[in-house]
Amino acid sequence: MDSPRYLELFDRDAARLREVAVRDVGAPVPSCPGWTAADLLLHVGEVYLHKVEAMRRGAWPDPWPLPPEPAEPAGYFDRALSVLRAEFAARKPGEPALTWYDADQTVGFWVRRMALETVVHRVDAELAAGEPLAPIPDDLALDGIDEILVAFLAYAAAKWPQEFGDGLVAAEGRTVSIQAGDHRWLVRPSASGVEVAKGSTAETDASVTGSPHDVLLWLWGRQGGTTPSFSGGSEPVERLRGLLKDATQ
Repeated sequence: MDSPRYLELFDRDAARLREVAVRDVGAPVPSCPGWTAADLLLHVGEVYLHKVEAMRRGAWPDPWPLPPEPAEPAGYFDRALSVLRAEFAARKPGEPALTWYDADQTVGFWVRRMALETVVHRVDAELAAGEPLAPIPDDLALDGIDEILVAFLAYAAAKWPQEFGDGLVAAEGRTVSIQAGDHRWLVRPSASGVEVAKGSTAETDASVTGSPHDVLLWLWGRQGGTTPSFSGGSEPVERLRGLLKDATQ
């Protein structure tokens, strides 16, 4: 995907998130226990502003969050969205920018990351409102699957293994196939880290299969779509689910 496509979907999902969340800001968010729709708006707004500050400073903002304190949730979200849109418009995707992912230190990383951040939280807003989920386009969903497996899971397991507690230490190298439409990833967690092989046709110990939309939501621990189908042993899938939870906290 290119930056114009990410930005197109980012704008669409941000608008949908706001539209749904403001209907009842006190509604609980079932996918984020303890949060209300107001908390969701404030969280996403804070994420947007944090990335703006990181791009402007070339360093992580500290302390964070910056004053003033958030105002009314929808207004805070609107301001943050406007500032982030303006920051992206003022920069080129290939321009250097500080990120947490060593392999991509560009503005384009944040364009992608914020598009994917927003679509997941758009789903949270819809779940809070009891709304049917708007479909996630296949190109974005497939890209999101690759991001969570490669950047959030494999990279993070190598960079910050301590964040996974005993999950990696106890892993036995048993493989799980993630099949989304015609695309497949082979995931092998072990004590030494997590290997992800895209397009592998090797035999696996277990598999998760579904549409790109449904597989992305399952990987992020969201429900509301059609649950993917599972085959093979349940233990490798449960272990992967636990590692994904650690990776995305």
